[in-house]
Amino acid sequence: MKIDTLTVQLALAVAEEGSISRAADKLQLAVAAASKRLTDLERQLGTPLFKRVPHGVKVTESGTKLLAHIHQIDSLITRLADDAQAMRDGQDGRIIIGAPKAAIIEFLASDLALVRARYPQITLHIIEENSKIIQQLLRDKVIDIGIFEKKSGFIDVEKFDYRADELVAVYSRAHFSFADTPLEADPLLDCPLVSLGQGSAILGSLQRLHQSRGRAMGRHLTVGGFDTMLALVRHGLGVGLMPPAVLASMHPEPAIGHVALAGDWHQRSYVLASVQGRAQEHTLRNVVSELLRDRGS
Repeated sequence: MKIDTLTVQLALAVAEEGSISRAADKLQLAVAAASKRLTDLERQLGTPLFKRVPHGVKVTESGTKLLAHIHQIDSLITRLADDAQAMRDGQDGRIIIGAPKAAIIEFLASDLALVRARYPQITLHIIEENSKIIQQLLRDKVIDIGIFEKKSGFIDVEKFDYRADELVAVYSRAHFSFADTPLEADPLLDCPLVSLGQGSAILGSLQRLHQSRGRAMGRHLTVGGFDTMLALVRHGLGVGLMPPAVLASMHPEPAIGHVALAGDWHQRSYVLASVQGRAQEHTLRNVVSELLRDRGS
């Protein structure tokens, strides 16, 4: 099987954009050339990655599984290039850290600023993925440090408590109305919901909540990112679930409201795990220690 780096990038871009033409524009490819690359890749794999629909493409069930491997190939290619660059530049060390977007916005970005201030010679590379994929990348030693939601944990490595957050319900005031008191589970589940997709901690929390109430998930919408979630919420397609700090980072207009949730099902704890593999041992130890430093949060 022969898969070049451009085809890897193209497959991931098509999955992200939901469109071959937009992915082709992103990578500065002709649409016809991009389409042929995808067809050739699917022929090599023996199964379709994407289903063509009237206004773009959708990832198939088999595509979802295979794209996880393609993403790992892309990460390894990036690691190869970055490690070579670090060696050429004589840098002290390089650490790859993977985390969900919410954790990056809420905690990790500020923590990494402190890491950079203390260890300016260490090169940091950040990978943004959901909790399930972060653990897969840790298991395969594609990343050195992984941060993921504790309840979604399945990888058998030593874990350390990192940070905690909680979700709120985000809604369009033009389409929904809620009291100022915390929203109970049943009224929330009566609403159409917008969640992050397969492998995300948010979807896992929702699934556990439905099971605890003896309810089926229903036809809720799933999306790939918080920006897309907010766009659907804005048009009244459902009530979204996200941490308040993530909502604030998107500077929502006054027409977007949010309400606290009752109970504890929406409270989340993040853990940090690391694997010794490609990173220099002392470099990895220094970064882990700095990330786990008690900052009074």
